[in-house]
Amino acid sequence: MTAEREITDAPSAVVDPVTVRTHRWGFGAFLLVFAVFVLTAVMIGAVFRAMAPQVTASPTAIVIGTMVPTVVAACVTLLITKIRGNGPRIDLRWSMRREDVRAGIKWGVIGLICTTFAAFVWTSVVGEQNAQSAIGALVDNQRMPIVPAIILFVFVWLIGPVCEELIYRGLLWGALERLKWGRWAVFGLTTVIFAVSHLEPLRTTLLLVIGIPIGLARLFSGRLGASIVAHQVNNFLPALATLLVAVGAMPA
Repeated sequence: MTAEREITDAPSAVVDPVTVRTHRWGFGAFLLVFAVFVLTAVMIGAVFRAMAPQVTASPTAIVIGTMVPTVVAACVTLLITKIRGNGPRIDLRWSMRREDVRAGIKWGVIGLICTTFAAFVWTSVVGEQNAQSAIGALVDNQRMPIVPAIILFVFVWLIGPVCEELIYRGLLWGALERLKWGRWAVFGLTTVIFAVSHLEPLRTTLLLVIGIPIGLARLFSGRLGASIVAHQVNNFLPALATLLVAVGAMPA
């Protein structure tokens, strides 16, 4: 028997409520996407190491190694929703309405304040070097040409958050909802998995703080667009700092 549900929040100018199939993907789809992310990163690293050890620290390697695994994983996410569901617009609640932008900016600013304070406290506890993100560590004391530095800035600020939100507050969120978990349980578990999945053990606590307001944007708006905007607002200052460090305009 095919389960059905009524969609009333589809992001369209004029939408009549329609009955559609419940998506047919669960937590295994998220595990597949995460495996694709890890394997893609490993393969790219192996290719650059095979070319020459020094190439792994080149600007090209940094940009490709940072962007490609996340983008590929996001593309697999979109493909899963097409094959096993109704597509990202419906199943991931992906919209970009005016109210989504407003909610995203509000939670993003809250997140930026909380993250700035948490980062200050965390740095004082573990030290500046241990508090660095993986991308920050890559560009530390490394001058990059302006073009790859700008590409990295745009990715960290705008593109990366879209990809990550598709995976965590989209695919994973929908998988947990399908298990009939309560909305707060879904919020809590996706926030924890978001933090742990970055594979940066020393920064996991800080990543939890970062993930909370982004998840709250998804929770209270009911749509992915708000969490995407919140994530982008939260990433702006770190992305700008990465750009300035990469071009030598600011000390690492």
